Amino acid sequence: MISRRSLLLSSFGLVLVALSPTTIATTPRRLVFVHGRSQQGKDPEVLKKTWFDALKKGAETAGLEIPADLEVAFPFYGDVLDEFTQQMNLPLTTDIQARGEGVINEDFLLFQAEMAEALRQQSGITDEQINLEYGDNIKQKGPLNWEWVQAILRALDKYAGGISQLSLELFTRDVFLYTRRSLVRETIDKIVAETMTQEPTVVVGHSLGSVVAYSVLRYDPRPLNVPLYVTVGSPLGIRSIRDQFRPLKGPGVGSWFNAFDNRDVVSLYPLDDSNFPVQPDVENYDAVRNHTKNRHGIVGYLDDTTVAERILQQLNS
Repeated sequence: MISRRSLLLSSFGLVLVALSPTTIATTPRRLVFVHGRSQQGKDPEVLKKTWFDALKKGAETAGLEIPADLEVAFPFYGDVLDEFTQQMNLPLTTDIQARGEGVINEDFLLFQAEMAEALRQQSGITDEQINLEYGDNIKQKGPLNWEWVQAILRALDKYAGGISQLSLELFTRDVFLYTRRSLVRETIDKIVAETMTQEPTVVVGHSLGSVVAYSVLRYDPRPLNVPLYVTVGSPLGIRSIRDQFRPLKGPGVGSWFNAFDNRDVVSLYPLDDSNFPVQPDVENYDAVRNHTKNRHGIVGYLDDTTVAERILQQLNS
């Protein structure tokens, strides 16, 4: 039996060294949560705990455990996005309507109109329902008529349910700023990219956060190691958002799992060959029953058993 000390075998001129036992360093499993809009003024640690607790609940329902060595990152850009919205002074049409003054940004109005039309088509909102909201207004209907766009948003609020007219306006404004203003996009992407490493990492993006994470994963020049990318409540399938990333390419991940509630107005377009054709194909799961008030909240996605199961299976592999 060889001792732990070096043995000199002089007769053969050979030195045999028996090394003492050492602890092999292991890389902790990593999980990155990328949040959506309307998080300004909130405590990032509290938000991270909310996400983690929801995932833990879903894992417990699935009979799975969260790894003890799990490292969780929560890049927070909520305050930065809020600062941009204030600096760029992009008034909402509801604000203009209420005050009776203000200048409408035509690019934003066209973007909002395109998103509203896409959402109303997928929601099954009829022309008749929109006409009822528009009333006897004699102005020509169309994307540059903000009153017509408002009628579509009101119809979505009334008949699709879940997200209010104001929330839809705020959502489209923030997505517009992120996708159409390079400074906004580059600044937010940098915040998220700083939490990415080349170690194996599962990335979860919610709502606007799914757009941000896709941008980072696609354009980051480093060889990132993301075996699983999970999107929940994602609007990436909406043409006005999708087209900002043309030509479309896969984000360079092992697999992509997209979960949504088919009552969630924001994520009604699955990321399939018709709406987001990339390789490898995105796996879509539409059976989430999001229990949050607007059917879009992160808690109602992460505590879904199937969503949690997919995340935990990868983390425990």
